[in-house]
Amino acid sequence: MPAKIFSATTLGLDAVLIEVETDVSKGMHSFDIVGLADSAIKESRQRVGSAINNLKLESPLRINKKVIVNLVPANIKKAGSSFDLPISIAFLIASQQLAVNKERLNNMLFIGEITLDGLLKPVNGVISITEMAENKGFKEIIIPKENEMEALMIKKEIKVIALNSVKEVIDYLENKLTYAESKINIDDFLNSYSPTNEVDFGDIRGQYTAKRAMMISASGGHNLIMVGSPGSGKTLLAKALANILPPLTLPEALEITKIYSAAGHLNSQNPLINKRPFRSPHHSASVASIVGGGTVPKPGEISLAHRGILFLDEIPEFNRLVLESLRQPLEEGNVTITRVEDSLTFPAKFILISAMNPCPCGWLNDDRHECNCTANNILKYQKKISGPILDRIDLQININSVDFEKAFQPSNKNENQQIKKKIVDARQKQLSRFKDNQRHILLNGEMNVKDIELYCPLNNELKMILKTAMDKYALTMRSLHKIIKISRTIADLEESNDILPKHITEALQYKTGFNEFMH
Repeated sequence: MPAKIFSATTLGLDAVLIEVETDVSKGMHSFDIVGLADSAIKESRQRVGSAINNLKLESPLRINKKVIVNLVPANIKKAGSSFDLPISIAFLIASQQLAVNKERLNNMLFIGEITLDGLLKPVNGVISITEMAENKGFKEIIIPKENEMEALMIKKEIKVIALNSVKEVIDYLENKLTYAESKINIDDFLNSYSPTNEVDFGDIRGQYTAKRAMMISASGGHNLIMVGSPGSGKTLLAKALANILPPLTLPEALEITKIYSAAGHLNSQNPLINKRPFRSPHHSASVASIVGGGTVPKPGEISLAHRGILFLDEIPEFNRLVLESLRQPLEEGNVTITRVEDSLTFPAKFILISAMNPCPCGWLNDDRHECNCTANNILKYQKKISGPILDRIDLQININSVDFEKAFQPSNKNENQQIKKKIVDARQKQLSRFKDNQRHILLNGEMNVKDIELYCPLNNELKMILKTAMDKYALTMRSLHKIIKISRTIADLEESNDILPKHITEALQYKTGFNEFMH
């Protein structure tokens, strides 16, 4: 009589219910796993067989019968080692070595990798699987002990049974083991983050224009590029920006945690991402590592930076294909990875912060150093950042070296908190503004054309300023929309309900001064 128990696999950030059917019948010895299983699942034959044998039970590797495991639905590709536990339990039931009430079994979901001696090891995507099991009405989910905190982050009604070994699972199913579910307070995890030894805006001398641009970027979720000579403080400013971002809300934290769980970046000590991500990949990174990919697509750096910062230092050194692959995510806030079998979409609403030198040697337009680059080399270097990518970057600022007098000014210990409070207040205004938005946007930088028309009305005076700028600087419509969005953020920082001419003119400085400095 075939045995059927329930498990799950993840496709992107979503979990899919999988039925594990196992049949033990007369015939020559064989142990086959079917249903579009990858090599990791097929290798589970050895793990499952050895684990059951070491429990002194009849192993599927030694039984003189035909064993077949079918993963339903068969048209969905399954990957990973999370089916070890359900295959083990299904075999024991099918071979009549374990008896479990069918009604109880139909309300349980099993996931977990097992070792050769039967211990349970953690797997990826538990938070998404627990959420799916809850939504489908399962009463219990049996998982490895190390995944317990992750599952408890999302649970509402479902009972999380986190065990250490296959033996404990068998004992629990046979009612020989009493399990007391752990209790947690998710707010304790959310509020446990406290910054230590991080770069503080109060420790950065001078750079007032850059700090202002950083504040606007953090307030409205606007992309930013800095160009300046080596040692002028570009990297320091980027790291300081991460320290003035507002705390995560619980929905944002759970959203990011799902991404990190799918990517395998969670552990039992870090079950909830409670800090806005700051990702800084090396310029040698591949397209797949940045946007996501692989045989079984996993989130890339742009998704791991979701609701946080993606910092590309020395951006011209990145492969051109990598930079061009950022076009769609910067515009849409997500990335779709297409494979022959399926296509998966990962969220990617990040703030792009990038830095570069004005020329290969770095000293173009620097008062204290002479640039030795030829005009052709400078042009070739600057052209590594294509027009379409530059057009998608809202704030474009120039970073000058700090003079000696400013370098030794006393630091402002309260500056960081003052800036952060302004950012939090500005974001609160945006949350209130967009509370009824059907696209569920949170920040001004996420507005599309229709949103701009609705939330950013312009009078004739403002339109004339924009027309003059468009004619003078040959701005594209995308640049024009970004200027309006920046203006809306500046108005929020100034606690103004309306966009005023001074807000438009300040926004224009961040979009037009860049090219003049570069050339």
